[in-house]
Amino acid sequence: MNTEQIRRPLAAVRERVREQLRERIVTGVLRPGDRLVERDLAEDLGVSRVPVREAIRSLEADGFVVVQSPRRVVVRQLSRVDVEELFDVREALEVLAAGLACQRVDPPALRRLRRAVTEAARALAAGDIAQVAEANVRFHQEIVTLAGNGLLLSILHQLEDRLRWLFRQNEDWDRLLQEHRRLYEAIASGDPELARAASAEHVRVNRALALGLLFPDESSTGDAKAG
Repeated sequence: MNTEQIRRPLAAVRERVREQLRERIVTGVLRPGDRLVERDLAEDLGVSRVPVREAIRSLEADGFVVVQSPRRVVVRQLSRVDVEELFDVREALEVLAAGLACQRVDPPALRRLRRAVTEAARALAAGDIAQVAEANVRFHQEIVTLAGNGLLLSILHQLEDRLRWLFRQNEDWDRLLQEHRRLYEAIASGDPELARAASAEHVRVNRALALGLLFPDESSTGDAKAG
């Protein structure tokens, strides 16, 4: 076996470990402040400590973990400013996407959007919050895809995991489901202005809910933005 043949499986293991750890962070299995111990993670994932160490370095570069010392790595705790900035970017991009999507909407696209809302409603009725969150992510992904703007899609792809994490910072799933229904109806109307307004309101509602959940003891400056 030559050097290149050895590198390929090692790279595959490293990528798999990175994706698994990132997924645990995004879905809340690993929560802000939780410690990542190389030895324990290597045993849990059935790999050596080397790919775990490299995965942690990659996650640090992506902003998901913080290396506090050579022996202590923790999942990053976002500040209120971090979350506010992420919502600011999300609002700008998603409002743009909703307006563009509204101009390109067709029956197959509407069916996909409606299916995502329906799946979220069924999951909520069954008490499956993980599936509610994933259906909501698909709903937003469908809107971005429908927008048909390659640069917008590329920018949002870079933020995908942070936005998936953000979508889960919520306790009022009924309200957000209602917001998605309103956004769906606005896009289906064919009125870009109405779609942009519905998208902006949806993000602002989500902002207020997330900030209230993440920072319950802080003054509610974000509530004013929720309008």
